[in-house]
Amino acid sequence: MGRHRSDPLGIARLALVGLAAVLLLAVIVVGAGALLSTFGSEEPGSGLASTPSGQPSTGPSTGPSAGSSTGPSTPRAPTVRVVCRAERCPVFVRVPGGDVLIDRDLTRGEEASYFQPELDVVLDDASTVQVFENGTVRSPGPAGERQAFSVKRSADQ
Repeated sequence: MGRHRSDPLGIARLALVGLAAVLLLAVIVVGAGALLSTFGSEEPGSGLASTPSGQPSTGPSTGPSAGSSTGPSTPRAPTVRVVCRAERCPVFVRVPGGDVLIDRDLTRGEEASYFQPELDVVLDDASTVQVFENGTVRSPGPAGERQAFSVKRSADQ
C-alpha cells in the first residue's frame, strides 16, 4: 500500500494530447492553404471582374486582361458579361458540371465578367440585366421571365 504508484496511462495521455494538437494544427494549415489558393487563383483567365455601381465601366473587358495571351494591345472580351440595370438583379453563373462562379444579387450598375470556355447562366428576371456573349449584346428577355442558357467561348477569342 504505497503512496506512490507509477501510472502507466500518464505517458499515454500526454502522447494522445500531443497527437491531437498535431492533427489540429495540420487541419488548420491545410484549410488555410486551400483558402489562400482559392483567393490566389482569381486571374483574368479563370475568375470574376466586377465593377461596383460607383465606378464607370471602361469597356467590354472590365478585368485586368493586359497579361492575357492575346497581348496588351487587344483586350479580349469575356465569355459572359452581365450588367445589372435594376435595383436588384439575381444572377447565377457556373461552369457546366463544375464550380459555381456567382449566385447572388447584383446591384444597379454592378457587373460581372467571366472568361471560362463554357458557362451556364440563369437569370431570375431577364429584363433587369444586359448580357454580353463574347462581346456581343444578347437580346433581353420579357419582364419577369426567368432565362437559362449556355454560352461557349468563340473560337477567335
